[in-house]
Amino acid sequence: MAKLGFLGLGLMGYPMARNLLKAGHEVSVWSNTAAKCEQLAAEAGATVCATPADVARDAEAVFLCVGDTAMAEAVILGENGIKAGAKPGLVVVDASTISPSASVRISEALGAVGVEFLGAPCTGSTPGAINGTLTFMIGGKEEVFEAMRPYFETMGKKLYYCGGPGTGLHAKLTQNLVLSNILQAFNEGVVLSTRAGIDPKMMLDILSNSAAKSGLIEYKAPFIFRRDFTTNFSVKWMHKDIGLMLDSAAELNVPLPLTALTRQMFQAAIATGHGEEDICSTIKVLEGLTGVEVKG
Repeated sequence: MAKLGFLGLGLMGYPMARNLLKAGHEVSVWSNTAAKCEQLAAEAGATVCATPADVARDAEAVFLCVGDTAMAEAVILGENGIKAGAKPGLVVVDASTISPSASVRISEALGAVGVEFLGAPCTGSTPGAINGTLTFMIGGKEEVFEAMRPYFETMGKKLYYCGGPGTGLHAKLTQNLVLSNILQAFNEGVVLSTRAGIDPKMMLDILSNSAAKSGLIEYKAPFIFRRDFTTNFSVKWMHKDIGLMLDSAAELNVPLPLTALTRQMFQAAIATGHGEEDICSTIKVLEGLTGVEVKG
């Protein structure tokens, strides 16, 4: 069994680290929320460390799943970050969704001190993290990915090696681009049909038996109908991802007009107090504007 590290014990990171522990690995952990580390130590035998550098010192590989680019840069390259405690040969795997350009810079900085790096964002939300069924999109050296494959397989079921540094993040952002725009299209459509007097459950059934069928909508719509906006993937983090999409599009000279509008609707959801709720709560923006509530 391996000596591993894990940084960031949020909705995704906590169950990911727990699955590595359940597989029999020694896992040292650090998180901004120290209580989460203590909880995982009591629950599954994790070793609590004071800093990311401490996590890195004796680890063969360190995984992290944090909220945004600034957080990733801080815990990897900052004072008392992974780089400060790393020995040559360490592998760092960042499962966060961050800027592809920043991920490339991190890879270069770690490579200069003999540390390997994979950008490996994941999808599947909290249920996927709990059940070990996440999908990973990996960018970096293929031989490093293959060496890390057994650990990925403990946390996920689908692994896509996308190419060099940053490519996994471009794939993840593309997936979230399509997802967020589909969700916005559903919000608009079902508010319109509900306002017109069509039962929302019937409308979902019609969509599910047409070319507009969507696995995302079939999964999320029942939560909307029963007014359950418990967070699996929050509005604020998808809003962050859409911003990364637009930044990458600007770098690559690709216009994303629909995505830009979708980001404004997510911004409106945050402005009206729904930033911490699940992404399906974005429907509340249109509901508030029209006086319509979509429920089963």
